[in-house]
Amino acid sequence: MKVHLVDGTFELFRAYFGAPEARAPDGREVGAARGLLRSMLALLREPDVTHVACAFDTVIESFRNDLFPGYKRGDGIEPDLLAQFPLAERGCRALGIAVWGMLEFEADDALAAGAARYGADPEVEQVVLCSPDKDLCQCVQGERIVCLDRVRRSRRDEKGVWEKFGVGPESIPDWLALVGDSADGIPGIAGWGAKSTATVLAHYGHLEAVPDDPGDWGVSPRGAQRLAANLAAGRDAAALYKRLATLRTDVPLAEDLEGIRWRGADRAALEAFCAEIGDDRLVDTVPHWRAD
Repeated sequence: MKVHLVDGTFELFRAYFGAPEARAPDGREVGAARGLLRSMLALLREPDVTHVACAFDTVIESFRNDLFPGYKRGDGIEPDLLAQFPLAERGCRALGIAVWGMLEFEADDALAAGAARYGADPEVEQVVLCSPDKDLCQCVQGERIVCLDRVRRSRRDEKGVWEKFGVGPESIPDWLALVGDSADGIPGIAGWGAKSTATVLAHYGHLEAVPDDPGDWGVSPRGAQRLAANLAAGRDAAALYKRLATLRTDVPLAEDLEGIRWRGADRAALEAFCAEIGDDRLVDTVPHWRAD
């Protein structure tokens, strides 16, 4: 069997900026919630989708904001989008999907924890992380745990991580610490670009193993002297950025493998939800209803 773990926050953002606006009978904007449910229903109609969970950033801030003030916050998010997070979670539950709403942790942490848990189960053939987020590439293991960009319909296994970043999955937090990640507010270390970072980390694996003196390096990236000086001066910052970029696999998830088996949508809950958002047509596209 395959386990599909969905980045609900990404799906909601994608729907907000890609789906048409729509108003519920009470006047609320619900276009993103409608779009997300349609996306989830499309996933559930695929023949190999039997076990599904969806993770959301119930609040945008997490423990990482306590570690670094510059880390991403929810301040700049459109109010109409932010207000649809609770709707999205309720809608997915009505579809019968296990929902992980994150408060202290982030949605990506829940996905990483789920990948580690279900990926270790001998009954599971493959864990598919449904998200284009590069952070999640650190979870990839061979072809057993892979990332799927549902927009581009591209799947990235361990070979694909090497081809994209020039490093293996275990070095992705180090890569992000050095290069930076503007989406998460991680500034990176000055001068360290994708190419130089890949050259150095492909040799050393982790930034802690990189010597301060470039004369001791086993590789010769362009501008090695400047890179080494910037890293030496920013070791503490780089260690913090790596911690920010490292996903947590100790998130407490209630569901075992059986707990994320998709048994169908809850008819009463979904019909009530669709009436609330003013979209009864969604009900007609449900591939399977829960028996109990």
